[in-house]
Amino acid sequence: MRLENKVAIITGGASGIGLAAVKRFAQEGATVIIADFNNEAGKKIEAELIEENYHVAFYPINVAEPGSVNTVVKKVLEQYNKIDILVNNAGITNDAMLSKMTSEQFDQVIDVNLKGVFNCTQAVVPSMVAQGFGKIINTSSVSGVYGNVGQTNYAATKAAIVGMTKTWAKELGRKGINVNAVAPGFTRTPMVEKMPEKILEKMESIVSLQRLAVPEDIANAYLFLASDEASYITGHVLHVDGGIMM
Repeated sequence: MRLENKVAIITGGASGIGLAAVKRFAQEGATVIIADFNNEAGKKIEAELIEENYHVAFYPINVAEPGSVNTVVKKVLEQYNKIDILVNNAGITNDAMLSKMTSEQFDQVIDVNLKGVFNCTQAVVPSMVAQGFGKIINTSSVSGVYGNVGQTNYAATKAAIVGMTKTWAKELGRKGINVNAVAPGFTRTPMVEKMPEKILEKMESIVSLQRLAVPEDIANAYLFLASDEASYITGHVLHVDGGIMM
């Protein structure tokens, strides 16, 4: 029970990697806040996991809106008196080649993937500073490290997250707060599973382990960084990509 008595917020927790993380954290004894934009999916997951005797609660959130984020954080603190862990997992894509990408497409991804991480982290940090402890885990991507065709907006956000992670690690380490990032590779989320099989096979071919990740692979990395086992790790970007060769 590596997260016993810990309170964790996981954004984008109602599907994909976020859902896998919610389940892993709950299995390890945490009280997990499922923070997600999808109200229907969030309530469904909440009911299912409560039925399995896990300590979870769903809070609807729009990470791109500071008011929404602040409301959720305030409610969590009122209910549980603390926030020990924040996993900034929520993210979207809106792909297009540079010549065809609209300002709206660019801004939408920036608002959720980058400003959303800023909004959530800024909201939880005061309570973590007050208690002298906290674990913040941000989600970058191999696209932010190597770039990816058609993902100017997405790659920009994921690269920027690396810079924010290292900056926050320097600012908050003396306050007892660890800040790290995970950079997933190609992962079999519902969004990826919709791709043509030929594309999936091509993706697998450039991975040393010759398979795509499953959400649990990324969730296990989140869990490690959230646990006491990673107490002397901060400012690090953990690549969970199967040895990708780009």
